[in-house]
Amino acid sequence: MYILFEGIDTCGKSTQIELLKEIFPDAIMTQEPGGTAFGQKAREILLRSELKSKRAEVLLFLADRAEHYKQVIEPNLHKLILSDRGLVSGMAYAMNRDKFSFMELLEMNRFALENKMPDKVILFEMDIITLDRRLSQKGLDEIEKRGLKYLLEVQQNMKDIIMKLGIERLYINASKSIEEIQKEVVNFIRS
Repeated sequence: MYILFEGIDTCGKSTQIELLKEIFPDAIMTQEPGGTAFGQKAREILLRSELKSKRAEVLLFLADRAEHYKQVIEPNLHKLILSDRGLVSGMAYAMNRDKFSFMELLEMNRFALENKMPDKVILFEMDIITLDRRLSQKGLDEIEKRGLKYLLEVQQNMKDIIMKLGIERLYINASKSIEEIQKEVVNFIRS
């Protein structure tokens, strides 16, 4: 089963994936971008905002997604795969900042994923107060520097995309305790 953990920065998805290593020791834990050697290089380029072309940025994400699918997802589809981000966040950021349409992004992602959509998606949702507090406690990357309004718009895009894709989903209130969230996540994975 292929499950995406989605949400904007500081929502707690990476923390939950780390905790799940003990509960599901045989699961494949991965991330996008960065789940492959190519993805790590792509992530560096994307976080440093070296690209001037928005199309080049989207295509770099898609190249990473295709390589990640071929190297990590496809060979392990018989196992539990927990991915820190995937096509939902990739599409949400591109729709928000770069104004690409849902349909054109969906088609490109289907191509990159050889038409294999995730089986389930967990979206960690944050309110503006929680987001502001968490961002104020860390150094900001280029994406986080775009501001609270931008990040909350991306979060709404993620929710809209998940609904349109029709993938089985769980929405998590990211302001809950780590323990409460973990219980909800584990129940959803096992359901």
